[in-house]
Amino acid sequence: MQIFDPTIFPILAADGLTNGAVYALLALALVLVFAVTRVIFIPQGEFVVFGTLTLASLQLGRTPGTLWLVLVLLGIAAAMEAFSLVRSGQTRRGLLTVGIAALLGIGIWALTGWLAPLKAPLWVQVILTLGLVAPLGPLLYRVVYQPLQNATVLVLLIASVALHLVLTGLALVFFGPEGSRTPAFFEGNLTLGQVTLSWQSILVIVASAALMLGLYLFFERTMPGKALRATAVNRLGARLVGISPSSAGMLTFTLAALIGALGGVLIGPSVAVTYDSGFLIGLKGFVGAIIGGLVSYPLAAGGAILVGLIESFASFSLSAWKEVIVFTLILPVLLWRSLTTRHIPEDEE
Repeated sequence: MQIFDPTIFPILAADGLTNGAVYALLALALVLVFAVTRVIFIPQGEFVVFGTLTLASLQLGRTPGTLWLVLVLLGIAAAMEAFSLVRSGQTRRGLLTVGIAALLGIGIWALTGWLAPLKAPLWVQVILTLGLVAPLGPLLYRVVYQPLQNATVLVLLIASVALHLVLTGLALVFFGPEGSRTPAFFEGNLTLGQVTLSWQSILVIVASAALMLGLYLFFERTMPGKALRATAVNRLGARLVGISPSSAGMLTFTLAALIGALGGVLIGPSVAVTYDSGFLIGLKGFVGAIIGGLVSYPLAAGGAILVGLIESFASFSLSAWKEVIVFTLILPVLLWRSLTTRHIPEDEE
């Protein structure tokens, strides 16, 4: 155990804020997914892993395995949607869906196959990474969760656990067991008094804050955002006024995947990410979401930043116990929630 030096406090706080900003993004995504779809989305951290490792593969001039996952899921989703339309008597729409999916898949395959070996500029690779990882959200929702949208929360949780294991295994197959880092967007440091911050850390904090502001404006000022809020408040009432639960779920999972991919791009330069890093990263975001009761976005973001700060200070003084300290934080929160929250049966919501 190291003796705490007060002069190191600003440095640890800055490091904690940097990590906490990424955890806050994941916490917001988890709250959003649960509020709209009732899914406790355990694989949220896998989007982070796929974001980092996809960008790392593009840096090496390789075609990332994420491409093949997107193409397979696109084919399965198109087949499921076409089968559903044909059963309801809409054969023409079913065939059109298959045709559009085929053209979209060919376009994604051609664009990625062309750009990957070129080792394009970093910003191009980042856009391509987001373009490959973000579609995983709606595709996974269509293939895995939409058929279970009327299932109980327990069944949805079991599906999330299974999906987490599948995605972890696929990440191992696609990217191998070695950890990878991605290059920093900006080199150099900024000195503020006794604190020296890298420009990369400042970018993480600013980008996370900008995305949170963007989400706030999306929910407050746009019709799709208001539809998601309505679905989160009252799913049955939203359905009665014409808001499609399936469309809301698609949009929610798209945002969750985009947030996770962006988190992976931001955290890649500072952390060596491996195929199985997603569980721990996602769990830290989940602790923040639990602090927010899986309903409050500001509390979830604040709780995730608190997790980042605790992790940073624990890694300095009690490095061997830092994960235990962070995850033990969830116990008093769960106890408090169980004592203060009135249980409502699921069929009465």
